[in-house]
Amino acid sequence: MHFRGGGRGGKMAAPMEVAVCTDSTAQLWTCVVWELHSGANLLTYRGGQAGPRGLALLNGEYLLVAQLGKNYISVWELQRKVSTGNLLVILSRHYQDVSCLKFTGDSSHFVSGSKDCLVLAWSLWSVLQVDPSRIPAPRHVWSHHTLPVTDVHCGFGGPLARVATASLDQTVKLWEISSGELLLSVLFDVGIMAVTMDLAEHHMFCGGSDGSVFQVDLCTRPPQPVQRERSFQPEQDPGKVFRGHRNQVTCLSVSTDGSVLLSGSHDETVRLWDVQSKQCIRTVTLKGPVTNAAIMLAPISMLSSDFRPSLPLPHFNKHLLGAEHGDEPRCGALTLRLGLHQQGSEPSYLGRLEHLQAVMSSTLEKSSQDQLRVRVSELEDEVRNLRKINRDLFDFSTHIITRPAK
Repeated sequence: MHFRGGGRGGKMAAPMEVAVCTDSTAQLWTCVVWELHSGANLLTYRGGQAGPRGLALLNGEYLLVAQLGKNYISVWELQRKVSTGNLLVILSRHYQDVSCLKFTGDSSHFVSGSKDCLVLAWSLWSVLQVDPSRIPAPRHVWSHHTLPVTDVHCGFGGPLARVATASLDQTVKLWEISSGELLLSVLFDVGIMAVTMDLAEHHMFCGGSDGSVFQVDLCTRPPQPVQRERSFQPEQDPGKVFRGHRNQVTCLSVSTDGSVLLSGSHDETVRLWDVQSKQCIRTVTLKGPVTNAAIMLAPISMLSSDFRPSLPLPHFNKHLLGAEHGDEPRCGALTLRLGLHQQGSEPSYLGRLEHLQAVMSSTLEKSSQDQLRVRVSELEDEVRNLRKINRDLFDFSTHIITRPAK
């Protein structure tokens, strides 16, 4: 991950880029932080083993790690370990294990990928809706992959962001959250295990099961006709391949300026690459297969030992109904506030959510009839599709039942 350091006394220190990495053995630590350019170790966090794509930074104050093979999340303050929180909703729309989960930069949406070959784009507002009788539904269901989805990357732009998805079907696909449209599909010679883009979205980087990293140019000069489907040919683009890993690539991350690429692999190494020359400029060896490796902007809380989070986290309950299912009863409720150290009559997060829902409901009521007709048309198409599926199932069942016995 990639952090920007801050100075004291109102002065900003020089920007610092750090890499945050985990491996599957956790012999020495769960997570290690090292300075990107010098390779010096800055911090380590201990307590369990981190699962693949299970690392996240919360509000620049907490480090979250999904435990490997277990059903809980460990949470650290960036300077000390804290307790772990409340279960708000359970989403059961995938048919097999969820393999990756990513939020957009503004946290308005998140995207889940699964071994069932589906990619679901969710609106956080619809998931945290006030009415408990309503079952949350994804905003988009992307079903173009034919084998398990291995990685998801959300670009810059919040609800207007583009999403890249990787799969064992040897393709990487680029989607648009706002419309749900498939923008691009790239076919490779190997299964793709990891995908990322630079901040400007000029390039897409795809990690292969053979240890190679492929660079796909999203912007061409001079501009060429748009191709929604293309094939990546390493022999035709030898200058677009990073070679060095001896096993499958598990994670990728790009620095803020797009000049440096970080990659982790099952060969137990993390490599730092110069994007322009495709040369490896640093190799860090871990104690096991790399599960997470990312570049992030370093918050001051990571570098200051006396810093304490502005927002305390509660215990994470195991069940939606809390104490009725064995969790200890909790007193009071968590109130999330905007800004640092705000007290008094500031409305709670749920209060803001209810107000937002009221505003959106009022806006929807005032929307044009054209939007309503479009929605009705979409629902009619869905009904027709469901009727066709039902008819096909009925015909198949009838054929099986009425087939003469041998």
